[in-house]
Amino acid sequence: MKVIVTDEVAREGLALLEQDPRIEMDVRLGLKKEELLDLIGDYEVIITRSGTTVDKAVLDAGKKLKMVARAGVGIDNVDVDYASSRGVIVVNAPFGNTNSAAEHTMALLLALCRNVTKANSSLKGGDWKRAPFTGVELKGKTAGVIGLGKVGGRVATRLKAFECEVLACDPYIAVKRAHDLGVKLVSHDEIYKNCDIITVHTPLNDETRDMIGERELAMMKHGVILINAARGGIYNEQALLANLKSGKVAGAAVDVWSEEPPKSDWLKELIGHERVVVTPHLGANTFEAQVNVAVDVSREIINYLDEQPLENAVNIPRFDLALMDQMRPFLNLMSVLSDFVIQLVDTNLDKVTFSYAGSIAHYDCTPLTVCGLAALLNRRVEQDVNMVNATLIADGMGIAVEEIKSTQTEAFSTLITLTVEGGNEKRIIAGTLFEGTPRIVKLRDYQVDFAPAEHMLILAYEDRPGMIGKIGTIMGQHDINIAAMNLGRREKRGEAMVILSLDSAVPANVIEEIRQATSANFIKALHMGTKCAAGCGGCGL
Repeated sequence: MKVIVTDEVAREGLALLEQDPRIEMDVRLGLKKEELLDLIGDYEVIITRSGTTVDKAVLDAGKKLKMVARAGVGIDNVDVDYASSRGVIVVNAPFGNTNSAAEHTMALLLALCRNVTKANSSLKGGDWKRAPFTGVELKGKTAGVIGLGKVGGRVATRLKAFECEVLACDPYIAVKRAHDLGVKLVSHDEIYKNCDIITVHTPLNDETRDMIGERELAMMKHGVILINAARGGIYNEQALLANLKSGKVAGAAVDVWSEEPPKSDWLKELIGHERVVVTPHLGANTFEAQVNVAVDVSREIINYLDEQPLENAVNIPRFDLALMDQMRPFLNLMSVLSDFVIQLVDTNLDKVTFSYAGSIAHYDCTPLTVCGLAALLNRRVEQDVNMVNATLIADGMGIAVEEIKSTQTEAFSTLITLTVEGGNEKRIIAGTLFEGTPRIVKLRDYQVDFAPAEHMLILAYEDRPGMIGKIGTIMGQHDINIAAMNLGRREKRGEAMVILSLDSAVPANVIEEIRQATSANFIKALHMGTKCAAGCGGCGL
């Protein structure tokens, strides 16, 4: 696997990749966009930080790309939606710089409250002045934390240690999380109205862009202190500048900017304002954090090669990692069922129904559904389909996907059923696990029981004496060995279905000979893949 590193990433963290003989890694820093476009077609993985924009042009040029690895938290420099449509996995390192970002937030806040930067400059300039740099204490202040994730939670803990009353706003976390941190969950507006200090710790997306603008600033206390060590653009920077000028905002500490490096005159004015403490996006810039994020993305690349779970893929549905050991066999079962049944359908797909019965229905089955969908579509489209882009491709093809769950099942502890419809055809297959091995227990309305093999032949005909003998004779004449046989039928002398497991593939002329000898109304040779058809391992599951 060829890997290109386009931004400064800690070499110690990349040691895992350098030591793996399967990986060829090139570090190419400072590439111009045109140079990157010329090179990227040779690589399967690109490792970046914030300095490289992985947009549509890069993804289109990266014909072999399997993964974009962002050595950091933010992924706003990666077109995740387009990467997903191309089946490219996007991973980040959301926890490697958690502590670094939290500590930098506190460093900015304390530097602002105690006038550290001004006093430092004054003293180094030869003055001994104290009164102009009188600061304010954190003790007794009401601090608002917007976003109570890994970084926000650590900041809240540190603010509590400075004896602040902490209010928090985060619609995506449980009340218990806030309770464990000793903070009170409130609405956005309550944060704006009641807090002396406000710090944001959210990603930048459509929901959070310009989240704090004129309306929000108007609600705040006179003399409020604002901190942004998360993402540039969460605050409307022009509104922030206006409120600094008016005195409504007593001071701001900012590490991140909507333009990096800043170019706009008004942004340069904001940076130069006397009551603003600034740093050039240093939140993750500790030696420890740089090594941590590099190690995290390196591990994800190794996991991909080893077909192990990807912990930090942002565009793959995932099981709780604690459940992976018991869920992995069901992913394999789903892939087998899908790869089997799609070979029985000759028309375009209109609808696919995934039904889960028994103990499996207690869990989130979305990854199973997407795995199955990927295996189905891989037999139908030219592009590589995996768990990243399967749903997008199905939508584009107009295929309806339905998921049904029931905790009740009669014969098995867990039963997975696929119903595939297209044109006037409808195919049904059901399977379960016997001692961890996939078994197919239903085809159409026939009760069967067999383990899929690499080469198989399925035929249906009117049941009458001598049919099995004819099939065996023809196979023997063409030196095709039958490894196993499963017979299903509804009634005597009715339609019978025979499923043969074979040691080798059946040529088309032999299939036709068997059809004529048995007057088969359905006959199909199947070739099962030797590995997961959906690429579940390589996709992070």
